Amino acid sequence: MLVTLYDGVEALDVTGPVGVLAGANAYLAATAPGQTGYRIATASPGGSAVASLSGVTLMPDVDLAGADVPHTLLVPGGAGGVPGAGVGGSEVISWLKNNAPKAERVVSVCTGAFLLAEAGLLAGKRVTTHWNSADELAQRYPGIAVEPDSIFIRDGSVYTSAGVTAGIDLALALVEEDIGRDAALTIARYMVVFLRRSGGQGQFSTQMQAQLAHRQELRDLQQWIADHPAADLSVKALAQRANLSARQFTRAFAEETGVTPGRYVANARLETARRLLEDTDDDVVRIAALSGYATTEAMRRAFQRVLGLSPSQYRTRCG
Repeated sequence: MLVTLYDGVEALDVTGPVGVLAGANAYLAATAPGQTGYRIATASPGGSAVASLSGVTLMPDVDLAGADVPHTLLVPGGAGGVPGAGVGGSEVISWLKNNAPKAERVVSVCTGAFLLAEAGLLAGKRVTTHWNSADELAQRYPGIAVEPDSIFIRDGSVYTSAGVTAGIDLALALVEEDIGRDAALTIARYMVVFLRRSGGQGQFSTQMQAQLAHRQELRDLQQWIADHPAADLSVKALAQRANLSARQFTRAFAEETGVTPGRYVANARLETARRLLEDTDDDVVRIAALSGYATTEAMRRAFQRVLGLSPSQYRTRCG
């Protein structure tokens, strides 16, 4: 794998995926001595050290101009409208135009998708990026199908991922593709990652998707919903807990959180079910009940609608 570096690069976009691949090499050394692992190199314009967004200086292995085309090319994100468009940015884009199409796999992390787009590598493809930059990516490059909610997306030989830590999820998916599921899960446990998120998962949890209410009673209610997904969470019941009329509660909750009570409850129940599928061996009947679904069919429909997967498929991928 070759990782492109440039001034303003996000260091975690580099070290996260590289850490996963280094873990894969350690896994192979322990379980399959002699099997070739990942050869990892970094490259920058002129082979010069680069100042990352966090201030940490990164020293590349080689000059980008003389770098061999790798099997897998990784383009991390960074600062700026088009990351890397400052010092060395044009050289990175030019190199990508000429060399990236020759790589077997092209991977971007976070806003690295902008560099791929600027190099003309994403035309007609489904992609994702950091949620805060998704609209800008779609506006700048209308020929790209931007999916802002995905953790990562594969479209042919091009893989794009969301912000920062999503690069770890994508790297784990590459390890599973190359070496196997056991390797990916072993590395995830070693890195103390909260299991491995599938590409179809959203970038946010329920409480991240919704704003935190200003009123203390509504903030308390948000937490209560998360803690009691199987309770009566009808508007009437929630309004009573908040000491408001149903109409007042519905209006206040939506104004302060940005979502309706019904949507918040649906998201909370889905998140509970996802967590139970990932972390327990409970059957789907019990998980549906604990998550507040009236039937397993109701849970299945919710999973299909939001994630495009059945509960059993989700468990297979993420459990």
